[in-house]
Amino acid sequence: MTAQFHLDQLGKWSPEHDFAVDEERVRAYAAATNDPIALHRDGELAPPVFAIVPLWDTLLETVGRIASPELALLAVHGEQDMRFHQPIVPGMTLRSRGAPVGVHSKPSGTTVVSRLESRDGSSGALVNEQYCVTFFRGVAGGDGGGEQAPDHRMPATRPAGPTATVTQHFDDDQTFRYSKASGDLMPIHLDAEIARSVGLPGIIIHGLCTMAFTSWAAIEQLAGGDPRRLRRLAVRFSRPVLPGDDVTTRFWSVGVDAGAETYAYEAANPAGDAVIKDGLAEVAS
Repeated sequence: MTAQFHLDQLGKWSPEHDFAVDEERVRAYAAATNDPIALHRDGELAPPVFAIVPLWDTLLETVGRIASPELALLAVHGEQDMRFHQPIVPGMTLRSRGAPVGVHSKPSGTTVVSRLESRDGSSGALVNEQYCVTFFRGVAGGDGGGEQAPDHRMPATRPAGPTATVTQHFDDDQTFRYSKASGDLMPIHLDAEIARSVGLPGIIIHGLCTMAFTSWAAIEQLAGGDPRRLRRLAVRFSRPVLPGDDVTTRFWSVGVDAGAETYAYEAANPAGDAVIKDGLAEVAS
């Protein structure tokens, strides 16, 4: 399939949108991602991947400015890269915006790179910045241009033996709970017939839900249970996770720099197939 992507929109920021963070929404997101961390479950701090919630409508608008609506069911989440400058807390009003910054075609499809940011509505201070890669399967987009997403590839040579290994279970109703808490109502996560119509085996877990699971695994295993130490989390989604799956994540320490330790990680399904590749977590020392 060939489609025209609107390259004239590259680099153009969306209008700013305000989002009031409330304790109930924070607690609901933690519960929907099976997050065991008390600060999240009690609604004192938002889980790190909650950072997408205030930006969700902005992301859809940003991608929609560069890709036509009929391509929506061909879109899958390719990568997400989040950098945390300060935690999100209830009572905060976030002011967010987004811009499409790159379009790149290859034989298997076309990627759209979006840059997103949220600031404290009171002080203007940067709270988080994100890059999202949306992949349009089987869509040829012709000429591309703009930025690539920041690199977070797994090192060519891994250290021997993982630093930590965690196995987590995804519940049968996970996608329904996550959709409600996150606002992501994409039908491939809620309707098996629609999911199969686009070549999926059935309902699949939201990529950001899988990422949220790995975030609390990283906080527990690498940050001493303190979510405020997580500075960056980046992933490439490589295969769908299905409701009922057990997923095992392995972290490897790959260096210390500027007061933070960097870990590479991968997550695999019960068959041993990687569902997340090129994972990266930065944790303040």
